[in-house]
Amino acid sequence: MTSPATQDFTAEFRDVMASVCTPVTVVTALDGARPHGTTVSAFASLSVSPPMVLVALDRGSDLLAAVREYGRFGINVLGRGHSDLALTFARKGTDKFDGIGWTLSEGVPRIDGVPGWVACSVAELVDGGDHVVVLGHVEHADRTDQPPLTYHRRTFGTHSAGQE
Repeated sequence: MTSPATQDFTAEFRDVMASVCTPVTVVTALDGARPHGTTVSAFASLSVSPPMVLVALDRGSDLLAAVREYGRFGINVLGRGHSDLALTFARKGTDKFDGIGWTLSEGVPRIDGVPGWVACSVAELVDGGDHVVVLGHVEHADRTDQPPLTYHRRTFGTHSAGQE
């Protein structure tokens, strides 16, 4: 059983992390012919040479199982106006792609209309508590000029350069 001090620390830790503005992405992979995807805010650039990124996926997720099996994943970087898309992919279930436009690009599902896209092959899987950190070699990247969707204080928003 968790001690009261640990429970208080966990709540405080969550509050501190909620105050950090994070990007919102939908990480995707194929399981056979069926697309999988989940909303992820634990995403970051890792290296420019070679180009690498990292994402953290829940240890028990179907998406992680597909990434492990097929060794490929896509990162759909969401933009302004995509909060409904983020909520759709944040829920549980196998029907998240119902009614969502997507194409197979570089071997992984690419959601139509997202402003940023990165296709990766798995470089390494690293244990990280209740998540697994997936290190990916970037094999393809595209972007458009659209403000990103961000998550801050448990609310979706956007960021515009030059605003303080």
